[in-house]
Amino acid sequence: MIALPLVFLYWFLAGPALLLAALSLRGERKRADYVARRLAERPRDLPPATVIVPVKGYDEGLRENLGALAALDYPDYELIVTAHSAGDIPPGVLPARVKVVLAHATDAGSSEKIQNLMAAVRAARKRSQVLAFADSDGRVTSGWLRALVAPLAEPGVGASTGFRWFLPDPPDFWSLMRGVWDAVAAGTLGAGNNRFAWGGAMAIRKEVFFEARVPEFWRGALTDDYTLSQAVHAAGLGIAYAPGALTPCREHITGGRFFGWIHRQMAITRIYAPRLWWPGLIAHIFYCGGMAASIVASIRGNRLAEWALIAQLSPGMLKGLNRATLAKASLPEHEAWFKRHAWVHAIWAPLATWVWLIALVSSAFARSVEWRGRRYALKRGGG
Repeated sequence: MIALPLVFLYWFLAGPALLLAALSLRGERKRADYVARRLAERPRDLPPATVIVPVKGYDEGLRENLGALAALDYPDYELIVTAHSAGDIPPGVLPARVKVVLAHATDAGSSEKIQNLMAAVRAARKRSQVLAFADSDGRVTSGWLRALVAPLAEPGVGASTGFRWFLPDPPDFWSLMRGVWDAVAAGTLGAGNNRFAWGGAMAIRKEVFFEARVPEFWRGALTDDYTLSQAVHAAGLGIAYAPGALTPCREHITGGRFFGWIHRQMAITRIYAPRLWWPGLIAHIFYCGGMAASIVASIRGNRLAEWALIAQLSPGMLKGLNRATLAKASLPEHEAWFKRHAWVHAIWAPLATWVWLIALVSSAFARSVEWRGRRYALKRGGG
Protein backbone atom coordinates (compact mmCIF):
# COMPACT_ATOMS: atom_id res chain seq x y z
CA MET A 1 0.00 0.00 0.00
CA ILE A 2 1.35 3.41 -1.03
CA ALA A 3 1.51 6.09 1.68
CA LEU A 4 -0.78 9.07 1.18
CA PRO A 5 2.08 11.62 0.74
CA LEU A 6 3.56 9.47 -2.04
CA VAL A 7 0.19 9.26 -3.76
CA PHE A 8 -0.11 13.04 -3.61
CA LEU A 9 3.42 13.48 -4.99
CA TYR A 10 2.71 11.00 -7.77
CA TRP A 11 -0.42 12.77 -8.98
CA PHE A 12 1.22 16.19 -8.52
CA LEU A 13 3.67 15.10 -11.21
CA ALA A 14 1.62 12.67 -13.29
CA GLY A 15 -1.61 14.71 -13.36
CA PRO A 16 -0.17 17.76 -15.18
CA ALA A 17 1.91 15.46 -17.39
CA LEU A 18 -1.23 13.63 -18.55
CA LEU A 19 -3.02 16.92 -19.16
CA LEU A 20 -0.10 18.35 -21.14
CA ALA A 21 0.14 15.15 -23.19
CA ALA A 22 -3.56 15.30 -24.08
CA LEU A 23 -3.43 19.01 -24.92
CA SER A 24 -0.38 18.50 -27.15
CA LEU A 25 -2.58 16.99 -29.86
CA ARG A 26 -4.76 20.08 -30.11
CA GLY A 27 -4.62 21.69 -33.52
CA GLU A 28 -2.85 18.80 -35.26
CA ARG A 29 -5.70 18.35 -37.76
CA LYS A 30 -5.79 22.09 -38.41
CA ARG A 31 -2.04 22.10 -38.94
CA ALA A 32 -2.25 19.20 -41.40
CA ASP A 33 -4.98 20.99 -43.38
CA TYR A 34 -2.89 24.17 -43.43
CA VAL A 35 0.21 22.34 -44.71
CA ALA A 36 -1.81 20.64 -47.45
CA ARG A 37 -3.32 23.96 -48.54
CA ARG A 38 0.02 25.74 -48.63
CA LEU A 39 1.69 22.95 -50.57
CA ALA A 40 -1.07 23.07 -53.19
CA GLU A 41 -0.54 26.79 -53.83
CA ARG A 42 0.84 27.99 -57.14
CA PRO A 43 1.92 31.58 -56.44
CA ARG A 44 1.80 34.07 -59.31
CA ASP A 45 3.21 37.13 -57.55
CA LEU A 46 6.95 36.41 -57.62
CA PRO A 47 8.77 39.75 -57.29
CA PRO A 48 12.53 40.07 -57.82
CA ALA A 49 14.41 38.70 -54.82
CA THR A 50 17.83 38.56 -53.21
CA VAL A 51 18.85 35.36 -51.42
CA ILE A 52 21.54 35.81 -48.77
CA VAL A 53 23.55 32.97 -47.23
CA PRO A 54 26.38 33.54 -44.72
CA VAL A 55 29.38 31.22 -44.84
CA LYS A 56 31.83 30.65 -41.99
CA GLY A 57 34.14 27.75 -42.77
CA TYR A 58 33.24 24.30 -44.04
CA ASP A 59 29.87 22.58 -43.66
CA GLU A 60 29.22 18.99 -44.71
CA GLY A 61 28.06 19.16 -48.34
CA LEU A 62 28.68 22.92 -48.55
CA ARG A 63 29.37 22.91 -52.30
CA GLU A 64 26.11 21.07 -53.02
CA ASN A 65 24.19 23.27 -50.56
CA LEU A 66 25.29 26.47 -52.28
CA GLY A 67 24.68 24.87 -55.66
CA ALA A 68 21.06 24.18 -54.69
CA LEU A 69 20.60 27.86 -53.77
CA ALA A 70 22.01 28.83 -57.17
CA ALA A 71 19.54 26.57 -59.02
CA LEU A 72 16.20 27.66 -57.55
CA ASP A 73 13.05 27.54 -59.65
CA TYR A 74 12.40 31.28 -59.47
CA PRO A 75 12.15 33.77 -62.34
CA ASP A 76 14.29 36.64 -61.02
CA TYR A 77 16.68 36.42 -58.09
CA GLU A 78 20.30 36.97 -57.17
CA LEU A 79 22.35 34.85 -54.76
CA ILE A 80 24.74 36.56 -52.34
CA VAL A 81 27.27 34.58 -50.33
CA THR A 82 28.49 36.73 -47.46
CA ALA A 83 31.39 36.22 -45.06
CA HIS A 84 33.65 38.21 -42.76
CA SER A 85 36.69 37.63 -44.97
CA ALA A 86 37.72 35.57 -47.99
CA GLY A 87 39.39 33.02 -45.73
CA ASP A 88 35.97 32.03 -44.32
CA ILE A 89 34.90 30.66 -47.72
CA PRO A 90 36.50 27.26 -48.47
CA PRO A 91 37.99 26.90 -51.96
CA GLY A 92 35.95 25.24 -54.68
CA VAL A 93 32.50 25.61 -53.09
CA LEU A 94 31.07 28.66 -54.86
CA PRO A 95 28.66 28.14 -57.77
CA ALA A 96 29.02 30.18 -60.95
CA ARG A 97 25.94 32.29 -60.32
CA VAL A 98 26.84 34.09 -57.11
CA LYS A 99 27.83 37.50 -55.74
CA VAL A 100 30.35 37.45 -52.90
CA VAL A 101 30.14 40.15 -50.22
CA LEU A 102 32.88 40.39 -47.58
CA ALA A 103 31.88 42.39 -44.51
CA HIS A 104 35.28 42.94 -42.84
CA ALA A 105 33.18 44.35 -39.98
CA THR A 106 34.65 45.08 -36.58
CA ASP A 107 31.52 45.88 -34.53
CA ALA A 108 32.09 44.16 -31.20
CA GLY A 109 28.42 44.46 -30.22
CA SER A 110 26.69 42.42 -32.92
CA SER A 111 27.44 38.82 -33.84
CA GLU A 112 29.63 38.24 -36.86
CA LYS A 113 26.70 36.63 -38.68
CA ILE A 114 24.51 39.73 -38.28
CA GLN A 115 27.35 41.96 -39.47
CA ASN A 116 27.75 39.77 -42.55
CA LEU A 117 24.01 39.78 -43.23
CA MET A 118 23.81 43.57 -42.99
CA ALA A 119 26.70 43.93 -45.43
CA ALA A 120 24.83 41.68 -47.87
CA VAL A 121 21.59 43.64 -47.44
CA ARG A 122 23.43 46.86 -48.28
CA ALA A 123 24.94 45.19 -51.36
CA ALA A 124 21.63 43.75 -52.62
CA ARG A 125 20.56 44.98 -56.04
CA LYS A 126 18.08 47.84 -56.00
CA ARG A 127 15.36 46.13 -58.00
CA SER A 128 14.99 43.24 -55.53
CA GLN A 129 11.75 43.58 -53.58
CA VAL A 130 12.24 40.56 -51.32
CA LEU A 131 15.11 39.59 -49.01
CA ALA A 132 15.41 35.86 -48.29
CA PHE A 133 17.89 34.31 -45.87
CA ALA A 134 19.35 30.79 -45.92
CA ASP A 135 21.91 28.82 -43.90
CA SER A 136 24.96 27.18 -45.41
CA ASP A 137 24.26 23.76 -43.84
CA GLY A 138 20.87 23.31 -45.56
CA ARG A 139 20.24 21.92 -49.05
CA VAL A 140 17.08 23.64 -50.20
CA THR A 141 14.60 22.24 -52.71
CA SER A 142 14.04 23.96 -56.06
CA GLY A 143 10.71 25.45 -54.92
CA TRP A 144 12.11 26.83 -51.66
CA LEU A 145 12.07 30.50 -52.63
CA ARG A 146 8.64 30.32 -54.29
CA ALA A 147 7.21 28.87 -51.09
CA LEU A 148 8.79 31.58 -48.94
CA VAL A 149 7.66 34.45 -51.14
CA ALA A 150 4.03 33.32 -51.56
CA PRO A 151 2.72 34.33 -48.08
CA LEU A 152 4.30 37.80 -48.29
CA ALA A 153 1.52 38.96 -50.62
CA GLU A 154 -1.13 38.32 -47.97
CA PRO A 155 -2.50 41.15 -45.77
CA GLY A 156 -0.90 41.41 -42.35
CA VAL A 157 2.04 39.13 -43.15
CA GLY A 158 5.38 40.76 -42.45
CA ALA A 159 7.69 37.77 -42.86
CA SER A 160 7.58 34.11 -43.83
CA THR A 161 9.52 31.16 -42.50
CA GLY A 162 10.34 27.58 -43.23
CA PHE A 163 12.29 25.29 -40.95
CA ARG A 164 14.93 22.55 -41.19
CA TRP A 165 14.51 18.80 -41.24
CA PHE A 166 17.53 16.62 -40.55
CA LEU A 167 17.92 13.80 -43.07
CA PRO A 168 21.28 12.16 -42.24
CA ASP A 169 22.18 9.53 -44.82
CA PRO A 170 23.63 7.16 -43.86
CA PRO A 171 22.04 7.63 -40.44
CA ASP A 172 23.69 7.29 -37.06
CA PHE A 173 22.28 7.56 -33.54
CA TRP A 174 23.24 11.14 -32.68
CA SER A 175 22.34 12.55 -36.09
CA LEU A 176 18.92 10.91 -35.93
CA MET A 177 18.43 12.05 -32.33
CA ARG A 178 19.16 15.63 -33.35
CA GLY A 179 16.43 15.33 -35.97
CA VAL A 180 13.89 14.00 -33.47
CA TRP A 181 14.81 16.68 -30.94
CA ASP A 182 14.70 19.54 -33.45
CA ALA A 183 11.44 18.42 -35.07
CA VAL A 184 9.60 19.38 -31.87
CA ALA A 185 10.17 23.05 -32.73
CA ALA A 186 9.03 22.43 -36.31
CA GLY A 187 5.79 21.05 -34.87
CA THR A 188 4.93 24.43 -33.37
CA LEU A 189 4.71 26.11 -36.79
CA GLY A 190 1.41 26.25 -38.60
CA ALA A 191 -1.54 28.46 -39.49
CA GLY A 192 -1.83 32.06 -38.36
CA ASN A 193 0.83 34.27 -36.81
CA ASN A 194 3.80 32.16 -35.72
CA ARG A 195 5.97 33.07 -32.76
CA PHE A 196 9.28 33.04 -34.58
CA ALA A 197 11.00 32.86 -37.92
CA TRP A 198 13.93 30.50 -38.48
CA GLY A 199 17.06 32.12 -39.91
CA GLY A 200 17.84 29.32 -42.36
CA ALA A 201 14.62 29.88 -44.31
CA MET A 202 13.00 33.26 -43.82
CA ALA A 203 11.89 36.02 -46.20
CA ILE A 204 10.67 39.57 -45.84
CA ARG A 205 9.81 42.33 -48.29
CA LYS A 206 12.64 44.85 -48.46
CA GLU A 207 10.36 47.76 -47.62
CA VAL A 208 9.02 45.91 -44.56
CA PHE A 209 12.59 45.06 -43.53
CA PHE A 210 13.36 48.77 -43.15
CA GLU A 211 9.90 49.98 -42.06
CA ALA A 212 9.92 47.42 -39.22
CA ARG A 213 13.43 48.66 -38.27
CA VAL A 214 15.05 45.25 -38.47
CA PRO A 215 18.57 46.79 -38.69
CA GLU A 216 17.93 48.54 -35.36
CA PHE A 217 16.78 45.28 -33.74
CA TRP A 218 19.88 43.57 -35.13
CA ARG A 219 22.24 46.18 -33.70
CA GLY A 220 24.07 44.70 -30.72
CA ALA A 221 22.30 41.33 -31.06
CA LEU A 222 23.61 37.77 -31.23
CA THR A 223 20.76 36.12 -33.12
CA ASP A 224 19.32 37.27 -36.44
CA ASP A 225 16.05 35.33 -36.53
CA TYR A 226 14.63 35.96 -33.06
CA THR A 227 15.37 39.69 -33.39
CA LEU A 228 13.85 39.88 -36.87
CA SER A 229 10.79 38.15 -35.42
CA GLN A 230 10.64 40.74 -32.63
CA ALA A 231 10.83 43.58 -35.16
CA VAL A 232 8.04 42.14 -37.32
CA HIS A 233 5.75 41.58 -34.35
CA ALA A 234 6.53 45.02 -32.91
CA ALA A 235 5.37 46.48 -36.24
CA GLY A 236 2.00 44.76 -35.79
CA LEU A 237 2.65 42.18 -38.52
CA GLY A 238 2.59 38.40 -38.50
CA ILE A 239 4.95 35.58 -39.47
CA ALA A 240 3.55 32.99 -41.87
CA TYR A 241 4.79 29.41 -42.02
CA ALA A 242 5.72 28.15 -45.50
CA PRO A 243 5.93 24.32 -45.39
CA GLY A 244 7.26 24.25 -48.94
CA ALA A 245 10.39 25.94 -47.58
CA LEU A 246 11.19 23.05 -45.23
CA THR A 247 14.94 22.69 -45.65
CA PRO A 248 16.70 19.30 -45.69
CA CYS A 249 19.93 19.12 -43.71
CA ARG A 250 22.15 16.11 -44.43
CA GLU A 251 24.81 16.94 -41.86
CA HIS A 252 26.04 14.36 -39.34
CA ILE A 253 26.95 15.11 -35.74
CA THR A 254 28.74 13.46 -32.81
CA GLY A 255 27.36 13.17 -29.28
CA GLY A 256 29.58 15.93 -27.89
CA ARG A 257 28.74 18.38 -30.66
CA PHE A 258 25.05 17.51 -30.35
CA PHE A 259 24.86 18.46 -26.67
CA GLY A 260 26.85 21.61 -27.33
CA TRP A 261 24.47 22.50 -30.17
CA ILE A 262 21.24 22.04 -28.18
CA HIS A 263 22.76 23.91 -25.23
CA ARG A 264 23.48 26.88 -27.49
CA GLN A 265 20.02 26.75 -29.09
CA MET A 266 18.25 26.89 -25.74
CA ALA A 267 20.64 29.43 -24.21
CA ILE A 268 19.91 31.85 -27.06
CA THR A 269 16.18 31.13 -26.73
CA ARG A 270 16.32 31.90 -22.98
CA ILE A 271 17.72 35.35 -23.68
CA TYR A 272 15.84 36.33 -26.85
CA ALA A 273 12.57 34.40 -26.52
CA PRO A 274 11.90 33.85 -22.80
CA ARG A 275 8.17 33.43 -23.52
CA LEU A 276 9.11 30.27 -25.39
CA TRP A 277 11.82 29.11 -22.98
CA TRP A 278 9.95 29.34 -19.67
CA PRO A 279 6.82 27.39 -20.73
CA GLY A 280 9.11 24.82 -22.33
CA LEU A 281 11.09 24.35 -19.11
CA ILE A 282 8.00 24.07 -16.91
CA ALA A 283 6.26 21.67 -19.29
CA HIS A 284 9.28 19.37 -19.53
CA ILE A 285 9.76 19.32 -15.75
CA PHE A 286 6.24 17.92 -15.44
CA TYR A 287 6.56 15.68 -18.52
CA CYS A 288 9.72 14.02 -17.26
CA GLY A 289 8.66 14.10 -13.60
CA GLY A 290 5.38 12.41 -14.45
CA MET A 291 7.12 9.88 -16.66
CA ALA A 292 9.63 9.01 -13.94
CA ALA A 293 6.92 8.78 -11.27
CA SER A 294 4.83 6.43 -13.42
CA ILE A 295 7.82 4.21 -14.18
CA VAL A 296 8.73 3.93 -10.49
CA ALA A 297 5.12 3.29 -9.45
CA SER A 298 4.75 0.68 -12.21
CA ILE A 299 7.85 -1.16 -11.02
CA ARG A 300 6.30 -1.21 -7.56
CA GLY A 301 3.22 -2.93 -8.96
CA ASN A 302 0.79 -0.03 -9.45
CA ARG A 303 -1.30 -1.05 -12.48
CA LEU A 304 -2.95 2.36 -12.71
CA ALA A 305 0.47 3.94 -13.11
CA GLU A 306 1.17 1.60 -16.05
CA TRP A 307 -1.90 2.89 -17.86
CA ALA A 308 -1.01 6.46 -16.91
CA LEU A 309 2.43 5.98 -18.45
CA ILE A 310 0.91 4.68 -21.68
CA ALA A 311 -1.56 7.57 -21.73
CA GLN A 312 1.28 10.05 -21.28
CA LEU A 313 3.64 8.60 -23.90
CA SER A 314 1.13 7.82 -26.65
CA PRO A 315 0.17 11.40 -27.63
CA GLY A 316 3.80 12.47 -27.89
CA MET A 317 4.68 9.49 -30.06
CA LEU A 318 1.63 10.08 -32.23
CA LYS A 319 2.54 13.74 -32.61
CA GLY A 320 6.10 12.79 -33.54
CA LEU A 321 4.78 10.50 -36.25
CA ASN A 322 2.49 13.26 -37.50
CA ARG A 323 5.41 15.69 -37.70
CA ALA A 324 7.30 13.20 -39.85
CA THR A 325 4.24 12.63 -42.05
CA LEU A 326 3.83 16.35 -42.72
CA ALA A 327 7.56 16.70 -43.37
CA LYS A 328 7.35 13.87 -45.88
CA ALA A 329 4.54 15.72 -47.68
CA SER A 330 6.71 18.85 -47.76
CA LEU A 331 9.76 16.94 -49.05
CA PRO A 332 8.46 14.38 -51.57
CA GLU A 333 11.95 14.15 -53.12
CA HIS A 334 13.08 12.38 -49.93
CA GLU A 335 10.24 9.89 -49.65
CA ALA A 336 12.66 6.95 -49.57
CA TRP A 337 14.42 8.36 -46.49
CA PHE A 338 11.12 8.80 -44.66
CA LYS A 339 10.05 5.25 -45.49
CA ARG A 340 13.22 3.94 -43.85
CA HIS A 341 13.65 6.26 -40.89
CA ALA A 342 10.45 8.19 -40.05
CA TRP A 343 9.65 5.66 -37.30
CA VAL A 344 12.33 7.17 -35.04
CA HIS A 345 10.23 10.33 -34.70
CA ALA A 346 7.58 8.25 -32.94
CA ILE A 347 9.62 5.64 -31.05
CA TRP A 348 12.30 8.04 -29.83
CA ALA A 349 9.91 10.83 -28.79
CA PRO A 350 9.98 9.88 -25.05
CA LEU A 351 13.79 9.88 -25.04
CA ALA A 352 13.87 13.23 -26.85
CA THR A 353 11.66 14.64 -24.08
CA TRP A 354 14.43 13.96 -21.55
CA VAL A 355 17.02 15.45 -23.89
CA TRP A 356 14.87 18.59 -24.10
CA LEU A 357 14.87 18.80 -20.29
CA ILE A 358 18.67 18.47 -20.22
CA ALA A 359 19.04 21.25 -22.80
CA LEU A 360 16.62 23.57 -21.02
CA VAL A 361 18.11 23.06 -17.55
CA SER A 362 21.71 23.41 -18.76
CA SER A 363 20.85 26.59 -20.65
CA ALA A 364 19.47 28.18 -17.48
CA PHE A 365 23.03 28.66 -16.23
CA ALA A 366 24.66 29.69 -19.53
CA ARG A 367 26.46 33.02 -19.53
CA SER A 368 28.06 32.68 -22.94
CA VAL A 369 27.89 30.52 -26.05
CA GLU A 370 30.42 29.45 -28.67
CA TRP A 371 29.27 29.92 -32.23
CA ARG A 372 31.38 29.19 -35.31
CA GLY A 373 34.65 29.48 -33.43
CA ARG A 374 33.79 32.65 -31.49
CA ARG A 375 32.50 33.04 -27.94
CA TYR A 376 29.72 35.51 -27.24
CA ALA A 377 28.45 36.78 -23.90
CA LEU A 378 24.73 36.27 -23.37
CA LYS A 379 22.88 39.43 -22.46
CA ARG A 380 19.57 40.90 -23.47
CA GLY A 381 19.91 43.02 -26.54
CA GLY A 382 23.61 42.23 -26.86
CA GLY A 383 25.77 39.78 -28.68
